[in-house]
Amino acid sequence: MDNQDINEESINNHEENNIQNEVAAEENVTAKPSAEELLADEKDRYIRLYAEFENYKKRTAKEKMEFFQYANQDMMISMLGILDDFERALKEIAKNGNSSDLQGVELIYQKFKNRLTEKGLKAMEVRAGDAFNVDFHEAITQIPAPSEELKGKIVDVIETGYTLSDKVIRFAKVVTGN
Repeated sequence: MDNQDINEESINNHEENNIQNEVAAEENVTAKPSAEELLADEKDRYIRLYAEFENYKKRTAKEKMEFFQYANQDMMISMLGILDDFERALKEIAKNGNSSDLQGVELIYQKFKNRLTEKGLKAMEVRAGDAFNVDFHEAITQIPAPSEELKGKIVDVIETGYTLSDKVIRFAKVVTGN
């Protein structure tokens, strides 16, 4: 029996040692990290924070550029009506044949148009026979196509469209063939 008690004691001691080793291993896992590990963690946090800040700077610079680029969009849209009125006036004066009036109005029209162009305004080049594109054109009506090749294409341009720095601010109003 003594042998059996010794074996049981030895098994119990062995189990206690295993439990103590597991507890020690868990303590090692939860123990404080080394200086190198702390440095690596802080360096990683710094790099991530720096990259995040650089992305923020780029994003705000881009937003600022877009703001300045399109800041005068409302003013440009309001000036388009005046530009249209000048074009109508030039057509009427040319129709009536009064060349002395035509020169003065033409001079003012060109100066006004050049100033708007300097600020980024561009007239869309739309002609009869061009393909209809919903990104640039607004179909105000459809008429029977005068010829087969004009079906689904632009038949007439009613109002010129304009872009401001490659952004459409007024769609060209067109008549399409049906």
